[in-house]
Amino acid sequence: MSVALDSYYADSVRVPFEPTPAFSGELEVDVCVVGGGVSGCSTALHLARAGFRVALIEAFRIGHGASGRSGGQILPGFGTDMSVIEAQVGLEDARTLWALSREALALTESLIDTHAIDCDYRRGYVHTALKPRHERALKQWQATLAGRYGYEGLEWLDKASLQERVVTEAYTGGLFEPEAGHLHPLNYTLGLARAAKAAGVQVFEHAPAERIERGEPCRVHTPSGTIRAQRTVLTVNAYHVGLVPEVASKIMPVANYIIATEPLSEAQVANVLPQNDAVSDANFVLDYYRLSGDRRLLYGGQVSYDGREPRQLLPRMQAKMAELFPVLKGVAIDYRWGGDVAITRNRAPHFGVIDQTLYFAHGYSGHGMALAGLAGKLLAEAIEGRSERFEAFARLTHRDFPGGRRLRTPLLVLATSFYKLKDRL
Repeated sequence: MSVALDSYYADSVRVPFEPTPAFSGELEVDVCVVGGGVSGCSTALHLARAGFRVALIEAFRIGHGASGRSGGQILPGFGTDMSVIEAQVGLEDARTLWALSREALALTESLIDTHAIDCDYRRGYVHTALKPRHERALKQWQATLAGRYGYEGLEWLDKASLQERVVTEAYTGGLFEPEAGHLHPLNYTLGLARAAKAAGVQVFEHAPAERIERGEPCRVHTPSGTIRAQRTVLTVNAYHVGLVPEVASKIMPVANYIIATEPLSEAQVANVLPQNDAVSDANFVLDYYRLSGDRRLLYGGQVSYDGREPRQLLPRMQAKMAELFPVLKGVAIDYRWGGDVAITRNRAPHFGVIDQTLYFAHGYSGHGMALAGLAGKLLAEAIEGRSERFEAFARLTHRDFPGGRRLRTPLLVLATSFYKLKDRL
């Protein structure tokens, strides 16, 4: 996708990132991190804290991908149900992974506090039901997390209680999750990059990796020079460009879109999201929304598999928003933008290491703002020689998307169309 110059986030950056001067020539470091999103910035920061010499290269600007354009939700768990993970690794390891996903939230808060990152972070999240079968599924999810994973953090809200948080007639009930929350993703990512740079990381923007020559040392080739490193970390997620073909086939870029209203009045906020929670519905292709720091409604949803904006995107999203909240009918839309997320076939994150020198973490499947920060911490631990927690994720198995380069997208569209039809039933 093209750079989202018209995103609300890009226009509301609090503290711009001042990069290292342009990279050229030769550079030797302990670790080269490829990708300047949350995963990459967190990896670089944690490695620098541990005493490693680190270079981070980003093909565009820090936060160019999903880290700077997403809905900004901070959630425990994964893009797939815990039953999928449990079926692969067993209950005990699944419990370990669930606990790590909760640690990701605590880490996010800790990084924000430690580095004084101004990113409008706020707790409070609501998972909503549109119909009775959604209610049954959400209640079962609540019971499973409490009974099998010891997570008591979900509170069932009947329709009346839900309307104290989400003022709409559209939902039949929902789950309130006080541990989850939301933030300004680009300001958060830029804050991590500043912290990494302050810790000694050399951060180079507009330095795309064109080729990775494996070995000890690895050689990461850019248009203007080469970085030699004992270890290389790939954290480019949906923007993989085929650097490592054996893992590229296991992720698929999917474009998602967000609109931002004009700033709302206090009266409008009181009739939309009076508690300033983030919200998502229970559909397979879900809609999600929250308030920005300056009281805009940021409303996300709609997907595209070919990178082209869906037809009638803006009127369709406006109509959905107005149907949920009649008080917002006719409100001005100041921004709309899109960006790619990377999904895996099972919607679980994909971590691993190749040839003992090339590490990667990607495939968060729309659930990455918190997990990506944790991935960086776990990648750093693994490179330090403490790989147990990283390996808990690496044991998850991932299959290639079927159809090869030509047919994988049409097959995914066909499968998603089935679930969209199911959402309507």
